Amino acid sequence: MKSGYDVVILGAGHNALVAASYLGRAGLSVLLLEKTKQIGGATVSDKLFPDYDAWLSRYSYLVSLFPEKIARDLGLNFELRRRATASFTPYVREGRHHGLLLSNVDEERSRRSMLNLTGNAREYQQLQRFYRLARVFAEHSWDAMLEPLVAKSEFRRRFAGDEVSREAWRSLVEEPIGCAIERYLEDDLVRGLVVTDAKIGIFTHPHDDSLVQNRCFLYHLVGNKTGEWKVPVGGMGAVARELEQAARKTGAEFRTNVEIARLDLSAKKKTVAFAVDGVEHTVEAKYLLVNFGRNVLARYTGKSYQPQPIDEGSVFKMNILLRKLPRLKASTYSAEEAWCGTFHSDEGYEQMNLSYRQAANGQLPDRPPGEVYCHTLTDDSILAPDLRAQGFHTMTLFGIDTPYALFERDNETMRRTAEERFIASIDQWVEEPLRDCCAVARDGSLCVESKSPVDIEASLGMYHGNIFHDAPSWPFAAVEDHAGTWGVETEWENVFLCGSSAQRGGAVSGIPGHNAAMKVLEEVGAIERERATTSYCR
Repeated sequence: MKSGYDVVILGAGHNALVAASYLGRAGLSVLLLEKTKQIGGATVSDKLFPDYDAWLSRYSYLVSLFPEKIARDLGLNFELRRRATASFTPYVREGRHHGLLLSNVDEERSRRSMLNLTGNAREYQQLQRFYRLARVFAEHSWDAMLEPLVAKSEFRRRFAGDEVSREAWRSLVEEPIGCAIERYLEDDLVRGLVVTDAKIGIFTHPHDDSLVQNRCFLYHLVGNKTGEWKVPVGGMGAVARELEQAARKTGAEFRTNVEIARLDLSAKKKTVAFAVDGVEHTVEAKYLLVNFGRNVLARYTGKSYQPQPIDEGSVFKMNILLRKLPRLKASTYSAEEAWCGTFHSDEGYEQMNLSYRQAANGQLPDRPPGEVYCHTLTDDSILAPDLRAQGFHTMTLFGIDTPYALFERDNETMRRTAEERFIASIDQWVEEPLRDCCAVARDGSLCVESKSPVDIEASLGMYHGNIFHDAPSWPFAAVEDHAGTWGVETEWENVFLCGSSAQRGGAVSGIPGHNAAMKVLEEVGAIERERATTSYCR
């Protein structure tokens, strides 16, 4: 290991790997320092249940926001596979179980399923009209995610052309998204289906004046201008491995099991002191990229960190290994087609308004909303052949309205309670209890792993378990002074954020990694131009 590099990157998550690849391709020397033994951060796959050869993505599981441009630029070779079912929402009417199935491959089936729910064709048409707003927004904004930030006033002019564009701006940027949902849609179940994308990972409600729910919604709907969420073949770890390989090909160096001792950011060259397996090292860098959150950076620099209330995380994650798929009470649909999409449970519009109020009052919701899907129904390569032959599957649950504050006092007890309530939520829709379908370890325990916001913060450093690091940001410069920047700048010269805490960060996107790399290359170019000008004048 050298004593100096052009760039040192703190953390080796997927965004750091994207940044390292771009910088290495430009000829810069890059060193990545990772605190764990694995490269990939929150995108790694693990053998969560040692008795079974199944590799699950513990924290992240689907991909929508990763730009195709980055994959082309870096020559990445991973497959994102389409799910046949977009979503399945079970419901009960007149004592009988039914389900709303929205297909990714059969629009007529989606239309008929919506007709069975509502009794009219209008609700499906209105849903299409509503989602058209998101598509229009994506068309006007997606390419700008990999460019310097544009001022809000300039960004708004992109939506001035036609009535649909103006309506998209008004509904998604100027007013709480609950207004548009209630204006376009009437059915409670359909409204709930839409608003979940505005709540995943954060603690908010449809009419939140902060509009953080609008920003969250946009990040779930604009990816590659389609917003479709796809399954990474081989699990999320396959994406991380491909990114690591791309970075290594450019000459990037890696150190794992790193304990950072101190940072000196005051001098022109930045200094990082750290230990690897008890051996101390010090390196200097012209540029320092930070892949973790501002809260962690503040701890290393002695600065105060002042989060906003909307920065709090609100997610409960469950990973489950099944020995068989639970059969549905809604027998019209097979288990395979229901579970391969996003399975919504207790996510009606009014139910989520109630669960938000309960959580805001310091109470774990009686019926916490959650959504589930089975990776292995689209890609079973994460299971060993013998498990596939026996009918094993994985299940991932993402719980909503479970803010950090509920778990802060007694995480162990509250985690167990939340786990029981989410399992009960699923049990109401299936013919056999979920626990009876779970794989069993040799010690007799069920193959179920649960993570609260407290656990996520402890493992990944994300502030209060916020999977976005802090509140999602707009895709434009909300503050005029930020126009023309890359949204990665910090108060220190040549120290840039390359993770989700940067503007336009969040989810498995690689966007802040790309933008941090572009900022460094912009600075390098400016220095080279200055040198060339000075030399010419002499």
